Amino acid sequence: MKLLDEDESINPALSVVNLVDVFLVLIAALLISIAQNPINPFLDDDVMVIKNPGQEDMEMIIKKGEKIETYKSTGNIGSGEGVKAGVAYRMPDGSIIYVPDEGTAESSAD
Repeated sequence: MKLLDEDESINPALSVVNLVDVFLVLIAALLISIAQNPINPFLDDDVMVIKNPGQEDMEMIIKKGEKIETYKSTGNIGSGEGVKAGVAYRMPDGSIIYVPDEGTAESSAD
């Protein structure tokens, strides 16, 4: 019965086990507090997160309900296919007025 007679204060393994338990409780508390943080953007149903805005490695993460989509920037500005739809003017008061092209107004009426 040597194990029963052993002094617990001498055994260093017991203090290590207690430290591991304390750290596990702290980690669990931190994970719970992060998950329930009210400013966590992924708690809402529809969210858009932009990483590195305006840089070449910009990335957009869009969450709609349960679906998450990721878009990465190619670094090319103004590239792509399309036609000119109109002209936008910024007024002195800061408002923006959009004037559609003649061909755009006719095609949208069809």
